[in-house]
Amino acid sequence: MKLWNDKADIDAAIERFTVGRDDVLDLELARYDVQGSRAHAQMLAEIGILSAEELAGLLRELSAIGEDVEAGRFAIEPGVEDVHSQVEKLLTERLGDAGKKLHTARSRNDQVLVDLRLYFRAQLDELAVGLEALARSFGERSEATKDHLMPGFTHMQVGMVSSFGLWFGCFAEALADDRRQVRVTRTLINQNPLGSAAGYGSAFAIDRDRTTELLGFDGLCVNAMYAQFGRGKTELLVAQALASVAFTLSKFAYDACLFSSQNYGLVKLPDAFTTGSSIMPHKKNPDVFELIRARCNQLQSLPTQILMVTQNLPSGYHRDFQQLKEIVFPAFATLRDIVGILAYVLPRIEVAEEALADARYDALFSVDNMAGLVQQGVPLRDAYHRVKAEIADGTFVPARNAQHTHLGSIGNLGTERV
Repeated sequence: MKLWNDKADIDAAIERFTVGRDDVLDLELARYDVQGSRAHAQMLAEIGILSAEELAGLLRELSAIGEDVEAGRFAIEPGVEDVHSQVEKLLTERLGDAGKKLHTARSRNDQVLVDLRLYFRAQLDELAVGLEALARSFGERSEATKDHLMPGFTHMQVGMVSSFGLWFGCFAEALADDRRQVRVTRTLINQNPLGSAAGYGSAFAIDRDRTTELLGFDGLCVNAMYAQFGRGKTELLVAQALASVAFTLSKFAYDACLFSSQNYGLVKLPDAFTTGSSIMPHKKNPDVFELIRARCNQLQSLPTQILMVTQNLPSGYHRDFQQLKEIVFPAFATLRDIVGILAYVLPRIEVAEEALADARYDALFSVDNMAGLVQQGVPLRDAYHRVKAEIADGTFVPARNAQHTHLGSIGNLGTERV
């Protein structure tokens, strides 16, 4: 069934190619198509297009379809182009003319725009909850390990004294920022495009503010053409939010891989969380972190992928947009899995509580030695060169009683403010 064609004259090979995976991906949108259709039907009744009896029947059958969606019984039948066609087919079979009337004053273009925005809104809400929980878990690890010092690195070289608390806390705050970006993105996309039809409005005197209210949108995509222009831009905003989260988690995964190696020995996973080698009996590989890193790096390419599909398109609708679902939809599941496994692994990471007892880290304390001299009245540049000379001639004795007390330092993490 195709809402735009009543003849069976579409070449089968062309049809298979153009429909693509919509019959699978559109199942993700089914509940939102029902939700949007309910609001549209309510509005049509209020402006006199539908009778009270027709509205009652439509709401009843839409509820039944919604129940099938939630129970996993809903499917897009062979030969039916997409979720919009399937819902209309079912309504027409059950209600006759009332089912046919529901498409009044809308197009599949604004239907999919509404479905996508409702879908993205729900996915972003779920992601925000997961990020908050993960950020709190990082914060808890930060507080629990704040007294355990570790080396801080710049240029992959030993730099200054740090702590495991500072390291874990860094990612707690990064995730808090990522969550804010997710919430801002949710606000930006939570605008109602319904009623824009194919991008140029409708000949009917519809009430777009009413559907905005019924669907719980914060506002309206006022200009009908801009509503259609949002296809691609909406996905780009969402992809940028997902990529930001992936950026944070990829860095943590890289750190965890590096710090768990024998050369560093700063963190350790339980043996049950590692994999071995078929020929090297000693190997305990951090595959979980390597796969997190790889998948996060893939997620960081999402904005570029979307731009490659959309950047050379003029305004208006184009079938190219269909590809965006294949890019963005799987990304939510991937990121949800990453956040979930990190929440599971994080409390079980062991830290080397006496890491700085190793003499190779003595030079870390050079900054603290220099600060001690400055506090005794030695000019900073003179103190710098004095400590540097001690390191060069082998007379340097590290001041291991590092006292860093300013907000955000190892002695004052400020976790409660994050």
